[in-house]
Amino acid sequence: MKLLAATCFSLVLFQAFAGAQEHPKLAIDLDARAITDAAPQQVVSYADVLEEATPSVVSVYTSRIVSPATRQQVPDFFRQFGLPAPQQRQPVQPQPERRESLGVGSGVVISEDGYIITNAHVVTSGGGRQADEILVRFSDNSEHVSELIGFDEKTDVAVLKIEVDEPLSALKIADSELLRVGDIVFAIGNPLNVGLTVTQGIVSAKDRNSRGILGPGGYEDFIQTDAAINMGNSGGALIDAAGRLIGINTAIVSSSGGSNGIGFAIPTKLALNVARNLIERGEVPRGLLGLFPEDLDRDMAEAFGLESTKGALVNQVQPDSPAERGGIRHGDVILSVDDIEIESAPQLRLVVSQTLPGTEVLIKLVRQGETMELPVVLGSLNGSVVSFGPVQEILEGVVLGELSDEVRTAMKVPDNVEGVLVESVSADSPYAVRREIAQGMLILEVNGQRVSTPSEVADQLRKGINRFYVWFQGSSGFVVLRIK
Repeated sequence: MKLLAATCFSLVLFQAFAGAQEHPKLAIDLDARAITDAAPQQVVSYADVLEEATPSVVSVYTSRIVSPATRQQVPDFFRQFGLPAPQQRQPVQPQPERRESLGVGSGVVISEDGYIITNAHVVTSGGGRQADEILVRFSDNSEHVSELIGFDEKTDVAVLKIEVDEPLSALKIADSELLRVGDIVFAIGNPLNVGLTVTQGIVSAKDRNSRGILGPGGYEDFIQTDAAINMGNSGGALIDAAGRLIGINTAIVSSSGGSNGIGFAIPTKLALNVARNLIERGEVPRGLLGLFPEDLDRDMAEAFGLESTKGALVNQVQPDSPAERGGIRHGDVILSVDDIEIESAPQLRLVVSQTLPGTEVLIKLVRQGETMELPVVLGSLNGSVVSFGPVQEILEGVVLGELSDEVRTAMKVPDNVEGVLVESVSADSPYAVRREIAQGMLILEVNGQRVSTPSEVADQLRKGINRFYVWFQGSSGFVVLRIK
């Protein structure tokens, strides 16, 4: 089934903006009561609730400035044989710049002084380039050109700021941790650019974190809802029956491109943490353990003497990492971080990433049947060569992973071939043009050294020319890459 983001844009790489410290801190209206306390009475219409909430949701229009390039027409004969083209004395007519629409999304006003949350993929185009102009339109048709404070591709959160003379109507924000499956919710946004629209549904599931919607390295913790979400709803509000913001609508699962009743929203707890950091720090600091976790299946849990598949199995610990210094070993099964129980490997990544670098956390784990607790001081993920998680992007636009038994069988890799799997190569990767590196390729050696993990590939790389020995579709050979 094809995963589709709820706007016309692809997801983009993380970028934070300098100078964010100059902006005022985020002041929001937080209502921490559960929905049963906030709106206990039964109702037959939500018109009053929606009438109050709708003005806080905006349409977001993005555009870029295009400068048409003027170039000489080179005859096919010269171009084909690489010969110098004869000079053509044709007058060059100056071409005016023009504005080109990128797309339409939605946003949510979260503070009276003009902060707006939306999705990162709403305000950027392919390759991580931000839009040249971002226009927000309110329900009363008033428009404002906004400033892009910053965006974070790894969570798909972006923050806009508009200057206003009068306080805006900002949504109250609920504690998304108190949500329960079955709670009534409303999605508000501008689907397909038809105008501000409200759809109703329920919370279908919580803590969806393994769909791969945000791509390798993304941090997912989605609320799932059956409220209709379509292209253009991205960045809009998911509110509860009391009219409080509980999530930012982000993506859908669909084979047709339209709503199939499976929509995903970023919970407010995660979205606000990212927004505050973008506003106050200009970036999103993330904690680092320095290990590669894996989910447990029933057979694996039985092999490790565990009664359930809860937890995250440590496949590998990076040398000289916080995890190694704290005493964590491969084969350990992490059960909790501080007071947060760990259900899966993606959840472990998320919990650690939401903790500030330098924080000491207490890791509860099982080692060979013995339960123990280890204090670990987290490092910083930002700026590290090897990203924390099961896959890495060590080569630009190339995602590497370890070779599993399932992949070995599917690709018919001989038992005597060991290496690092190329899981994907983006279209804009510098190595994609000549297909120097291709999806499904195995990297066996880097500069004459055998490699079996992504971190070993990173350790052997050097600036300039690098020699790779690879296996691909039954054949082995050398590939030379230049690393900038």
